[in-house]
Amino acid sequence: MKNIDFQDFLSVELRSGTIIDVQDFPEARNPAYRIWVDFWKEFGIKKTSAQVTNYSKEELLGKQIIGVLNFPPKQVGKFMSEFLLTAFVDEKGTAILAVPDSKIDNWEKLV
Repeated sequence: MKNIDFQDFLSVELRSGTIIDVQDFPEARNPAYRIWVDFWKEFGIKKTSAQVTNYSKEELLGKQIIGVLNFPPKQVGKFMSEFLLTAFVDEKGTAILAVPDSKIDNWEKLV
């Protein structure tokens, strides 16, 4: 593992947002959704693709998540991902979303 200093960590824009739309992504190589998240204020609505199909679309709608907003956009097939949805992967390969444990405002920065 490479050590980083605290200033490196602070440069990562880890922000809270709320999932407002979830669509199937049948063109993806691995099962995935196209997800839109409202980060509010200066960030607005951003989209991403994520391999979190162990959650139903209904479970995801309205869920607050943590996203990395300052990675460059990434082309995934014909879809442009604008942020990284954070998750852990358990021993079975199942994605477990990293989420706030209490409701907070969209746009808040993880520090």
